[in-house]
Amino acid sequence: MSTQVVVVGSGYAGAGAVKAFEDEVGEGEAELTWISEHDYHLVLHEVHRAIRNPAVEDKITIPVDEIKSPESDFVKGRVVDVDTEDRVVETDDGTTVDYDYLLLGVGSTTAFFGIEGLKENAHQLKSLDDAKAIHEDVREAAADATRSDPAEVIVGGAGLSGIQTAGEIAEYRDKHRAPIEITLVEGLDEVFPGNDPQIQGALRQRLEDADVEILTGDFISQADEEAVYLGGGEDEEPEELAYDVLIWTGGITGQPEVEGVDVEKDERSHRVHAGSDFSTSDDRVFAIGDTALVEQGDDVAPPTAQAAWQAAEVAGANLARAARGAPLRSWTHEDKGTVISVGEEAVAHDVMGMPIKTFGGTPAKLLKKAIATRWIAKVSSAGRGVSAFGDM
Repeated sequence: MSTQVVVVGSGYAGAGAVKAFEDEVGEGEAELTWISEHDYHLVLHEVHRAIRNPAVEDKITIPVDEIKSPESDFVKGRVVDVDTEDRVVETDDGTTVDYDYLLLGVGSTTAFFGIEGLKENAHQLKSLDDAKAIHEDVREAAADATRSDPAEVIVGGAGLSGIQTAGEIAEYRDKHRAPIEITLVEGLDEVFPGNDPQIQGALRQRLEDADVEILTGDFISQADEEAVYLGGGEDEEPEELAYDVLIWTGGITGQPEVEGVDVEKDERSHRVHAGSDFSTSDDRVFAIGDTALVEQGDDVAPPTAQAAWQAAEVAGANLARAARGAPLRSWTHEDKGTVISVGEEAVAHDVMGMPIKTFGGTPAKLLKKAIATRWIAKVSSAGRGVSAFGDM
């Protein structure tokens, strides 16, 4: 019997690793089983587009059968247990799959940091269903609002997801002439925290041009069904902000199904510790993408789509190498720059080969579209990539 390889997850890491494994593995060396709760790959860095227009679903979801080869098996289900001693993966419908080597690429879930009432009352944006739910709530809130009493939409967290979410809601508002006020709340002192002031300033300008109110410097300390509360403490009352729709994009943590896997993990986030070759404390288990904290010298790889794309090529090849007993390759993340959309506009920063450090306008818009198109074409087909270009 040939070596059994299992990949869990259909995000960038999982889909990319499946393609890379199939390209690397020799005939008869190993058999692949791909497990995911969805039978499609979601182009997650473009899922915010579905907030404005859910009809883009067909452009940002790619059926797994378009990605994997016919020789690889696919099992639809959510993983609920990984027995590292017997090397068995179990899904929520009781299906069990044996493995010789396992790659965990189940992504991450939203971190709510223990903020009272936030998880119970806020949307998150980690799936296509999340984007559709935000769209429906924004649409309904706008339908019930008036110009004198507009719908209040609050987006918590001004990182990449928060900025792009606010931008899409602004585009929806403008397209439908809807009575909506949008507030972007960030606890730190600037949007896109921790990044170059040039791109921070460019993003702030585009958000303000889109009539998005920006509140920085106070963290959300509590939420209920009608309002969020900023700041507060022993000597001051928190500021109350009423909302009709609340979205939280403020951080990531490990998926629940990873918590019980017997490999070394970060105690707080439950993300798996992995070396630069994606190996873990169990020599039969690899981890990648947001699931993992992948060593990069004294740091770890960033939890970005770009990093997952790059890592997947090496991780998939390493699965094939492990199956044949060959040495594993190490991976080094190469930052190729940042491109963020704000509705129909975009900002690009520090893109390799570009003479200008930070720029917007048509070049940035086309670059954002090209990045998504290239990924879709890579995991599926050039035709699918080209057909998606206009909606990205």
